Amino acid sequence: MVGRREFLGTALAASAALTVGGSLAGCGLRSNRRPHIVLIMCDDLGYGDVGFTGATTYTTPHIDRIAREGMVLRQAYSSAPVCSPTRVGLMTGRYPARELAGLHEPLTTHPLGLSATPPTLPRVLKDAEYRTALVGKWHLGVAPEFHPLEHGFDEFFGFLGAAGDYFTKEDSEYRRLMFFDDRDPVTTDGYATELFTARAERIIGTSSDAPLFLSLQYTAPHWPWQGPTDHHRPSVDDWKAGGSPEVYAAMMRSLDDGVGRVLAALEAADMTRDTVLVFTSDNGGERFSHMGPFSHAKMTVGEGGIRVATAVRWPARIAAGTHSDQVAVTMDWTATFAGLAGTAMPRPVDAIDLLPALTGAQPVPRTLYWRVTQRRQQKAVRHGDLKYVVNEDGTYLFDLAADPGERTNLLGRRSTDAADLKARLESWESQMLPPAPLEERYR
Repeated sequence: MVGRREFLGTALAASAALTVGGSLAGCGLRSNRRPHIVLIMCDDLGYGDVGFTGATTYTTPHIDRIAREGMVLRQAYSSAPVCSPTRVGLMTGRYPARELAGLHEPLTTHPLGLSATPPTLPRVLKDAEYRTALVGKWHLGVAPEFHPLEHGFDEFFGFLGAAGDYFTKEDSEYRRLMFFDDRDPVTTDGYATELFTARAERIIGTSSDAPLFLSLQYTAPHWPWQGPTDHHRPSVDDWKAGGSPEVYAAMMRSLDDGVGRVLAALEAADMTRDTVLVFTSDNGGERFSHMGPFSHAKMTVGEGGIRVATAVRWPARIAAGTHSDQVAVTMDWTATFAGLAGTAMPRPVDAIDLLPALTGAQPVPRTLYWRVTQRRQQKAVRHGDLKYVVNEDGTYLFDLAADPGERTNLLGRRSTDAADLKARLESWESQMLPPAPLEERYR
């Protein structure tokens, strides 16, 4: 049965417990300390939108510092090519298609959300005596029962929904204020990226004996296209209208400045050495983004839609200036963070603990799956270096090692491999919840 080996491997890893006195021994931390965890997840960041993956029209020195002082994961993926499903994967460690029928996207327009039962990642870390905070974007349901505080976050500051005006905080779906400080809607002056950075600084600077889990979910560089000095209001009819490469560059510079302030806050709090800091994105980019060598973009299962720029720094354990070709996915951070905390997720996960790869182990083979159905009808499986894709235009087989841009269809030349991957994909999909049909407006 496809996926069984991964489930069993994860169960064995969980049974080992990765206890503080066990696998963390010798990592450079005192035996009674577990690392702080800071996850910086951007929104709609193209693979080539930062310096360490090739950006040239602007600079991202602070983001690049994470890569320079840590490890770059060159084959990192998002759990989905769009926002909410990837966040489902992060919260659960499981394929998004296991958790929500159809993966309605965005969730804010449907009476759906991610249930806090069974416990999701922040609750698991809170129960392991971490202090937990979410700053930025939630996008996993707006009803009270889906609120971040119900999931174990001690603190929440940001947007409940999909996106919002960077200045007025008006929500793009509800057309009203959906910006919250814990459970209270707030009107807060300032540019959203800078407000998120300031709250992150405050959280990092708060003295506590407990280790910290900070999920900093920037909305940048997601539309509306507004730089720090660009005060135009988004169009009522099209929040994606307007913008320019110059505005996008300004958004990216503000994001990079924010990352720099977070790094400085960690230094000021004497937390740098003992903090696992992850920089990544929820999916690939769209308008104005650069996808590097990859084709396609957000909302597709092409590499440009799911390959994400990712770097990890942990001075106590990860060698500076290194890289790994381990195939990784958003869900792996769930298993990794739980392991670092000396605990495990309550259900079997579709993930691996990345700590061995982060500390120099050779890559382990992976089989990964993606599906998007509501706005496009696409699915894919990557097995080794081969990727099998089914989309609206047909069926494709690519060798990503030789053809990362997915330009040469090998379907007719490697029929045996294609049949194998097709069977894997069909078996996986049979284990998932039924997909939602294509929405009428996209037909």
